[in-house]
Amino acid sequence: MIEGANFIAGSWVSALSGRTFTRCNPADPHDVLGRFPASGPEDVQLAVEALDKAAPEWAASPPERRAAILDAAAAHLESRAEQLLAELVREEGKTVAEARVEVSRTPANLRFYAAEATRAAGTTHAAAGDALVYTLREPVGIVGAITPWNFPLNIPSRKLGPALALGNPVLFKPSEITPLMGQRLVEALLAGGLPPEVIALVQGDGAAGAAVAADERVAAVTFTGSTAVGRRIHAQVGPHRRVQLEMGGKNPVVVAPDADPDRAAALIVKGAFGLSGQACTGTSRVIATAENHDAVLERVVARAAALRVGPGAEPGVDMGALASRAQLDKFRQYLSAGVGEGATLHCGGVDEDGPGGGFFVRPAVFSDTVPSMRIVTEEVFGPLLAFQRAGSLAEAVDLANATEFGLSAAIVTGSLATAQYFTRRSRSGLVKVNQPTTGMAMNAPFGGYKASSTATFKEQAGASMTEFYLTEKTVYLDPAG
Repeated sequence: MIEGANFIAGSWVSALSGRTFTRCNPADPHDVLGRFPASGPEDVQLAVEALDKAAPEWAASPPERRAAILDAAAAHLESRAEQLLAELVREEGKTVAEARVEVSRTPANLRFYAAEATRAAGTTHAAAGDALVYTLREPVGIVGAITPWNFPLNIPSRKLGPALALGNPVLFKPSEITPLMGQRLVEALLAGGLPPEVIALVQGDGAAGAAVAADERVAAVTFTGSTAVGRRIHAQVGPHRRVQLEMGGKNPVVVAPDADPDRAAALIVKGAFGLSGQACTGTSRVIATAENHDAVLERVVARAAALRVGPGAEPGVDMGALASRAQLDKFRQYLSAGVGEGATLHCGGVDEDGPGGGFFVRPAVFSDTVPSMRIVTEEVFGPLLAFQRAGSLAEAVDLANATEFGLSAAIVTGSLATAQYFTRRSRSGLVKVNQPTTGMAMNAPFGGYKASSTATFKEQAGASMTEFYLTEKTVYLDPAG
C-alpha cells in the first residue's frame, strides 16, 4: 500500500492533524491503493506561508530556466509512462486505452506551456515628446489549483504548467478520489528541477479546497469541477482576486435531417460512453429530427448494448468502472428518475453482479423525453443518454440551447450550410461539426458559456489563458525628469 504525503515548504509531510484517508480501486473496492493525508485549513495555511516567501525569487527567475524545468518534468513523466498507466487505471477506473492517451498528453502539455515562458511580453504605446509608455507583464502571485478526478494528470498539467511557466508559485489540491496522480505530477516537477519552495501539494477533501479559495494570499484560483462547487468558490474569491472556473455541461448532439445514421451513432456513442460518461464534455443529449430519430436511436442502442464493461486493466474492455460509490449511487438515482418521469429506457442499468464488487454499470439510453425531465436538464456525469425529438432543424438548435449549461455541442451533417447555421446559433464554448462533443486540441482555448464557465479567462491556450496568470502594469517614463 502506498503511503502518500503532502508536499509543503520543500518537504514531504503528513497532515498536521495526523488524519488520513484511503483510496481503493473502483473496479475492486477491496484493493486498497494507498493512504493519504486528510488535510485541513491549518495545512493550507502552512503551505501558503511557504509559497508567499518564495514568490518573489521565482517571479524573477529567467524564463528559459522555467521552460527547461517543465521540459525536464515532461521527460520524467515519459520515462515512467508504464508505471503511471497502471496506477491511473487502478486509481481512477478508466480503461488502458483511455489512460494511455492521458499519460501521453500530459508531458505534451508541459512542453507546450514551457514555450509560453519565453513568449510573455508587454506593449509600447504612443506618447508625447520623448516620454515612453509601456506595459510590464508580471506573475499574478500564488495560484491555487483545485482539480477533478476524471483526468487527474491532464487537467492539473493544464493549470500547473502555465502557472509555473509564467513565474507563479502553485498551491495544488487534487481530488481526494485521485490523490496518487496528483502526487506523481508533483514528483515529476521536482525531478525536473523545480525549486521545492514554489510548489505545494495539499491532499484532502472539499474542506481543504475551500481553505485554498478562502486564503486572501492566494492571488488566483483555477478550478475544474461541478457548477455547485464552482459557484461557492466564486463567492469566496470575491472581486479583488482572480478566478477561473470550468464547470458542468449538458452537452447535446444535434442530428440534422441529412445526417448518416451510422456515422451519427458512432460519434454519439464515443462521446457519451467514453470514460464511462464521466467527462464534462461528454454527450448527454441527442436531439434528432423526425427524418432520422428512430434510425439513430436504434443504432445507438445496439452499439451501447454491445460495449464490453469490466475492469479497465483487462484487454478488450470498452468501458471501465465508475470512479466511486458516490458516482454509482448518483447513476442509480438518475436511472430511477428517468423511468419515474415517463421516459423509455432501452438499455442499461447498474451491474449488480459486476466483477470484484466494482462500481460497474451498463450504458443507459432513454427516449421519449421532454425538456422538463431531470435526465434532460441536470448533469448526470455518467453513461446516460437522453434522446429528444425535434420537428425541424431550427427546433433542434433551440432545444440544444435550452439548458443552463453551454460547454460543448455538436452537429452531424453533410451540409456546410447546416454546419454554419449551427455554429453561429449554438450557445456553447466548444462547437463540433461531425466530431464527438469530447476531445480538444491542446493549443486551442477551452471554456464554455453560461453555467459551464466563468465569463472571464479561458483555459489551455490563447491570450485569455496568459492573462489569467499575469498582471499588467502600465509604466510612464519621461527621460527629461
